[in-house]
Amino acid sequence: MTTYTYEPAPARPRRRWGRRLLIVFIVLLVVLGGLLVVADRVAASVAERAISDEIAKELVAQDVKSSPPDVGVGGFPFLTQVLSGKYESITIGLRDLEGNIEGEGVRVPRLDVDARDVSAPLETIRNGQGDVVAQTVNGTATIAYASVVALMDQPGLRLSERDGQLRVTAPLDVVGQRVTVSGTAELSVTNGRVQIRFRDLTADGLPQLPGADAVLNQYAQQISISMALPELPFKLDVKGVEARPDGLAVDAQALNVALNQW
Repeated sequence: MTTYTYEPAPARPRRRWGRRLLIVFIVLLVVLGGLLVVADRVAASVAERAISDEIAKELVAQDVKSSPPDVGVGGFPFLTQVLSGKYESITIGLRDLEGNIEGEGVRVPRLDVDARDVSAPLETIRNGQGDVVAQTVNGTATIAYASVVALMDQPGLRLSERDGQLRVTAPLDVVGQRVTVSGTAELSVTNGRVQIRFRDLTADGLPQLPGADAVLNQYAQQISISMALPELPFKLDVKGVEARPDGLAVDAQALNVALNQW
């Protein structure tokens, strides 16, 4: 009787090579993708520096002083935005802004600008002819409380934010007695000026004497001010103001702004 022994067929090396080729292909894709990301970010950095230089020139032309603009181009990938001429957003940071001020005004230590839906055709960027237009431009100017206190010119006065409100504390002599007054302000914007109005100040230990309340009311009027801001770039109009921990935040907005011609 003949006995047959079954031996499995040897594995074909073709599959092994196919697997290796697939791995090599994936590695090449990852490397190529990384190179494209690097190239994209390099191009964005070049564009950011160019935009910063142009804005700095416009600031000088408008007699506005500030530190060098800090520019960031949003959206990814950047190169496809260049080809389409449409940019998702361009952020601009200006520090130590100084400009023309009418009447009592303050410096603006920080102005953060967010330009959205920016149209910048490739031909415009290449030859410098034409406009770079943002459909909406929103800006937030932050004013340190120390600058506001300096305008009020009252010894010992302090401003701070509490629960979203501007709060004041200050020493005051009321009919011969030193007390600490406190209260909150009403903030508003009128004709581009920030209005700070104090009402209903209170004081612990206020003497119950005729005229004591009148002294508090008079002091509230003294520290209530109408504050002008430097002329803001990008045709920004002041829309609102609120108290924040680091100072007063003034919100401004403009529509259809040519960023390279303002």
